[in-house]
Amino acid sequence: MTEEFLRSSARVAEWIASYRQRMEDFPVLARVEPGETAARLPASPPEAGEGIDEILADLDRIIVPGLTHWNHPGFLAYFSSSSTDPGVLAEFISAALNVNAMLWRTSPAATELEERMVEWIRQFVRLPPAFQGVIQDTASSSSFTALVAARERAVPGVRHRGLVGGEGLEACTLYLSDEAHSSLDKAAMAAGLGLDNVHRVGCDGYFRLDPARLEKALEEDLERGCRPVMVCATIGTTSSTSVDPVAQVAEICRRYGVWLHVDAAYAGPAASLTEKEAEFAGWERADSIVLNPHKWLVTPIDCSVLLYRDPEAFSASLALTPEYLQSHDDAGNLMDIGLAMGRRFRALKLWFVFRSYGAQGLRRMLRRHMELADVFAGWLQEDERFELAAPVPFSTVCFRGNHPTRGTADGLNRRLLDAVNSRGPVFLSATELAGRYTLRLAVGSAHVTEQAVRRAYDLLSEEYDKIRVQDWDAGQG
Repeated sequence: MTEEFLRSSARVAEWIASYRQRMEDFPVLARVEPGETAARLPASPPEAGEGIDEILADLDRIIVPGLTHWNHPGFLAYFSSSSTDPGVLAEFISAALNVNAMLWRTSPAATELEERMVEWIRQFVRLPPAFQGVIQDTASSSSFTALVAARERAVPGVRHRGLVGGEGLEACTLYLSDEAHSSLDKAAMAAGLGLDNVHRVGCDGYFRLDPARLEKALEEDLERGCRPVMVCATIGTTSSTSVDPVAQVAEICRRYGVWLHVDAAYAGPAASLTEKEAEFAGWERADSIVLNPHKWLVTPIDCSVLLYRDPEAFSASLALTPEYLQSHDDAGNLMDIGLAMGRRFRALKLWFVFRSYGAQGLRRMLRRHMELADVFAGWLQEDERFELAAPVPFSTVCFRGNHPTRGTADGLNRRLLDAVNSRGPVFLSATELAGRYTLRLAVGSAHVTEQAVRRAYDLLSEEYDKIRVQDWDAGQG
C-alpha cells in the first residue's frame, strides 16, 4: 500500500509539474461544445478499479481539453483564482489529513491554526485588534453569514420565531449600491428578507455609492415603517473595482444604528499597502468585512476570510450544538459562525502561502499586478482607438474600443471581445457600466507576466483594425 501510494503520488506530482510547465500551450478558454466532455465519459462506473496511469491518461484526454485554465498567464478575465506551489502542496496534505474542524475537539490544531491565520490576515491588512473571524468557502457564504447576524441584531429573536412568526413585523431592508455584487441579493433571498427589500442605491459618475441617496433611502424606509438590517459598502466592485466612500457610509450607519458590512472580497489584500490607505479609509468602522485570499492572495480556491467585531452577534444568529456534539473541553467551535457544520482545513493552505511568500513577498506581488494594470491603461490612453471606461484604483482596467464609423460602439466591443478570446492566448471579460458594454482586463494571477498583458493589447489592436476594415468594406463608413 505504501509503495503503491508513493509511486502514484510521484506520478501525480509529475503530472502537476508537467501541466504547469506547459500551461501556455493551451488556449485559455476551453474549445469544446456543451455535452462534449460528458459524451467522452462512461455512462456507468467501472466494475473493477483502474490504475493511476490509466486515470491520468484520461485526465489528459477527456478533462483537460474541457477546462478553462485559470492559472494561465493570459487569464485576464475575472478576478483571478490562481494556485501556487505552496497552496497546491497544502491542499495535498489537507486531503491526506482529512480533518473536520467543526468543533475544537474534532481538530484542535486546525481550529487554532484557523484562528491564527485570521489574525495574520487582520495584521496584514492593517485592521485594528478588535476584529476576529473565521475562514469560509466564498464571499457569498461570508456575506450571507454577516447578513444573518445583522438580521438577528435588527430583529432580536428572529432565529426562533422567523421573520413571519412575529405578527405585524415590518419589512426588513438591505442597502447596496447599483454596482454591488449579486451575492448580496442571493443572501437576502436565503435570509428571508426578499429581493423586494433589497434597495439598490444609485452611484456617482465614478460608480461609487452615493451617500446622500443612501441616507434618503433610509429615511424614506423608516417613514414607511421598514426596519433597516444592513448596509453593504464595496471596496473594489466586481464590474469596475470602484471604491464606495466607506467613511461617509459608516457615519450614516452609526447615526441610524444600521449594521455596516464591507465587501472587499477582491481588493482587500491591497489594504496591506500604505499607498492604498485612502481607498480603505473608514473600513475599520465596519461591523463585518469579507476578503478572499483565493482572489488576490494566490491561495487556491476556496478561502474567504470573514472578519467581525462582535462574535456574540454571529453565534447568537447561527450557533446550535446538538447533544451528540456537546463537549466540556471545547475552547471554541468554528461551526458556530456560519451555516456549515463540516469545515475543510482551509487554514493550512493560507499558512503555507504566508510562510512561503512572507508578507513582504505578497505586498511585492500586489504592487507588481497594479503596475501591470497601469501600464496597460497607459497604452490605451495613448491609443485613439480605445478609451478608459472607469478609474483604475487597483489592478483591473475597464475600457472600450471607439467606433470609427457610424456603427454602434457596443456592437464593436462585443465583436472585439469575441475575436480576441477566440484567438486563444488571452481571455478577457465584459460588463456593463453606465449602460455601455465595457471590456475588462483583470491582473491578479500569480502567473501573469508583462508579456501576457502586452499580448492582450496587441490582439485587441489587431482585431480592432480587422473589424474597422470589415466595416468600411461593408459600407458602414
